[in-house]
Amino acid sequence: MRLLPALCLLALATSMDAQQPVRSRLKVFISIDMEGLAGVVNGPDVSPGGPDYAHFRAIMAGEANAAIEGALRAGATEVTVRDSHGAKNNILPADLDPRARLLRGQGSGAKNMMEGIDSTFGAVVFVGYHAKAGTPNAILEHTSTGNVVDFSINGVSLPEGGYNALVAGLYGVPVVFVAGDRAVVEQIRGLVGLIDGVAVKDEILDASNGLSPKAAQDEIRRVVEQAVRNRTRARPYKLNSPYTMVLKVKTERPLYPGATRVGPGAFTYTSPDLLAVLSAFNAMK
Repeated sequence: MRLLPALCLLALATSMDAQQPVRSRLKVFISIDMEGLAGVVNGPDVSPGGPDYAHFRAIMAGEANAAIEGALRAGATEVTVRDSHGAKNNILPADLDPRARLLRGQGSGAKNMMEGIDSTFGAVVFVGYHAKAGTPNAILEHTSTGNVVDFSINGVSLPEGGYNALVAGLYGVPVVFVAGDRAVVEQIRGLVGLIDGVAVKDEILDASNGLSPKAAQDEIRRVVEQAVRNRTRARPYKLNSPYTMVLKVKTERPLYPGATRVGPGAFTYTSPDLLAVLSAFNAMK
């Protein structure tokens, strides 16, 4: 007879659990580079052999953690951080917020800085990004490698953030935030629309005038939270297929199968598959 009240309570608890709202799944993808971090101003800052590299890799982890915290405050249920600089082994795993996953290491896929992105994600965040090669009033501006003069798809000249946004767009995922110097924030907005961003520094005659790492992290945390909350305002960045690449380089690499040399240091490649175009780019850049 004593089991009846217990069974009634169990049934009541089960009924109440069934009435609780189920939390929506929200995955956020963070791609983080180094040249656009607070305080970075020259190549040795972001090179493993540089005297201050250890300092700046700690700042990289700090900006990543700020973005993670902002995304979680906005309701993210899962956050993936893609280490996107150089050999992609800059963030020390123990330095990253344990609530996030870290995708670390070079890999061999065409997605490169966006390895791991798929249609299960709801938003993409760029941190530590820089402007494309040749951009005026920018710090450490370049496109992928120092060998690239310009890279365009369907006539649109693209920075790394531009073609990475296209990769996210393949899966219907919008870029909602960008942090770096003022030049890259304006450049990415010019491509994907007026998304949220934090300019952590300005270029002044090749010098950096910027926020302290703590101030930059505070702003990144605050604005990423805002951007993820308002993610439905952003639209995935897309260009129409087929995709025609025009690549201009300083030193020519071996010709990728299917690519055409159209002049000294200039190549084209066309495919209906964006990842095939990026494979050609990665091989000849």
